[in-house]
Amino acid sequence: MITDAPPKPEQSPDNVLLVERIERFNDDDLHALCEATSAAVLDGGGFGWVTTPGRRALETYYRGVLLVPERVLFVARLNGEIVGSAHLVRPPRNNEAQAFAAQMMHAFIAPYARGHGLARALTLKVEEFARESGYQVLNLDVRETQEAAIRLYESLGYERWGVQPEYALVRGTVIRGFYYAKRLRPRKGQSAE
Repeated sequence: MITDAPPKPEQSPDNVLLVERIERFNDDDLHALCEATSAAVLDGGGFGWVTTPGRRALETYYRGVLLVPERVLFVARLNGEIVGSAHLVRPPRNNEAQAFAAQMMHAFIAPYARGHGLARALTLKVEEFARESGYQVLNLDVRETQEAAIRLYESLGYERWGVQPEYALVRGTVIRGFYYAKRLRPRKGQSAE
């Protein structure tokens, strides 16, 4: 259950791992998130940017994310420092037909913080929030080049339901995109299995 109580960090042998919802930034957190984003973009992280937009643009972007009521920002921390994030995007209020489904977007872990299980923990935290918010389905999409992310999502039970052959243009190359969905709650009349 997600509460207002501070989340308990997970311990790995030499590191403290934490995933949490963030509703305001201090200067250190905003700086760390911008650095992590830049590193992920430079590594081909598929965040939507192909080149880093610069610190000022990233700060403006993240401050804006916190102002949008339909977006919930989650961050992953390694030893207290933000090293990744993901957005839960709620459907607009005027879309009753799809009000049962949310979307996870812009999920990433900086390359220097990978290998600790933070991507899995981040995805599970977004799922938990979505489930507790009453959503039945969580959707996401990913570039075909993000093989580690694809393996992660498939291992967590996401089902690929579509392919967009012209999803992204990266340095002159057209890249396909894969669309995934995961049922978070059984349909009415179905068992939980």
